[in-house]
Amino acid sequence: MNIQFEKNEETVSGKITIQLEKADYEAKVGNKLKEYSKKAQMPGFRPGKVPVGLIKKMYGTQAKAEEVNEILQNALFNYIKENKINILGQPLGNEEQEPQDIEKQDDFTFIFDIALEPEIKVELNADDTLPFYEIEVSDEDVEGQLKTMRSQAGHSEEVEDYQENDFLRGTLCELDAEGNAPLEGGIVVEGAALLPNHFANNEEAKLFEGAKKNDVVVFTPATAYEGRDTEIATLLKISKEEVANHTGKFSFQIDSISRFMPAELNEEFLKGVFGEEAGITTEEQAREAIKAQIAKVQEADSSFKLLLDAKKYFCEKAGDVKFPDALLKRIMKDNNQDKEESFVEENYDASIKELKWDLVRNVLCKQLEIKVEKEDLKAAAVEATRFQFMQYGINNIPEEYVEHMAEDMLKKENQVQGLFNRALDSKLSAKIKETAKLDKKTVSKEEFNKLFAE
Repeated sequence: MNIQFEKNEETVSGKITIQLEKADYEAKVGNKLKEYSKKAQMPGFRPGKVPVGLIKKMYGTQAKAEEVNEILQNALFNYIKENKINILGQPLGNEEQEPQDIEKQDDFTFIFDIALEPEIKVELNADDTLPFYEIEVSDEDVEGQLKTMRSQAGHSEEVEDYQENDFLRGTLCELDAEGNAPLEGGIVVEGAALLPNHFANNEEAKLFEGAKKNDVVVFTPATAYEGRDTEIATLLKISKEEVANHTGKFSFQIDSISRFMPAELNEEFLKGVFGEEAGITTEEQAREAIKAQIAKVQEADSSFKLLLDAKKYFCEKAGDVKFPDALLKRIMKDNNQDKEESFVEENYDASIKELKWDLVRNVLCKQLEIKVEKEDLKAAAVEATRFQFMQYGINNIPEEYVEHMAEDMLKKENQVQGLFNRALDSKLSAKIKETAKLDKKTVSKEEFNKLFAE
């Protein structure tokens, strides 16, 4: 076997030529045919006693192809690894490769094109300056989160009089043209459900103000919902096509009024939300804890924005980077054979932009000796799990449950790469904060969100 590597600095690519001789694969092919012979079952021969010559005639080309391919792949990737050739994507067969006849040839020559990783020179130092946005936690944010928590732990109560947002049940009856009496053969719906606060027409909603249990309110569904036929059809228990035939007034006799009541802000509620071990028993303590939770989430948002700014800054600092565009487009097309012909041209520039950042990030991580270990992946999984529940306002998840969910995430290959990037970005962000100059700016949540629209 002979392997040669030809590097082209100008195109940032290379060619690997592998020459295989019969001696490289002959013994392995012979062993494979013997294995076939032992397992073969053929009329006229006892199991495992089929002559090797006959097996070779039947399966020789197949065995030869399998062994040549295995030797070729091992040789190719071992050569790349042993010679520390940093490549982008996977090797592709050279477009000018001459066809090889696996059946008739004894010696073979295979040529592979490889996209080389371009050299990037960039480093993080104390002279680098990056903006860092510290997000204020407003009283409104705390109040909103506390309100959400109370709502999640709330319950419905039967009440006697209607207020905004109450839920009504009752009997709906279609009235005659004058709106005075039930229409003969008209629609009657028992147990109909109404949320007047969700009407599109405010004047119709006002008709229910101050209504009490057993009261009868006359309103016009067609006006209340302003032509939202699906909602009208659902209320009247008819098809959308029939809605146009029922545009008059209806009476609604209120059978029950339900009001959602948020949980009382007492010690029992606080223990249920924050956990007894947190020791939070007063509203003031709860607000401080909520403020700290929001600040932690917003600190992660600030770090995310720092990384976005760092991505732009260091990619610009690295300057122009030459990529093997033609070869990378071939690789991209090979990896997306199910896509339209235009896919590569439409997505290539964005792909290269991300690729450049990946390479720049790798250079920075090498400089800063950043590595992602197994425990880092576990920590990222735990953090992701906690953050998910915090978004739902759930703070007292048992530790063993968090651990179990984190372990489950680590078993899913499609999530591990995301966790790896999360851990790597977290470490890089920390190093940037330690090393670079941070131009700190305090902003409101609204001002911070506008930064992403710029």
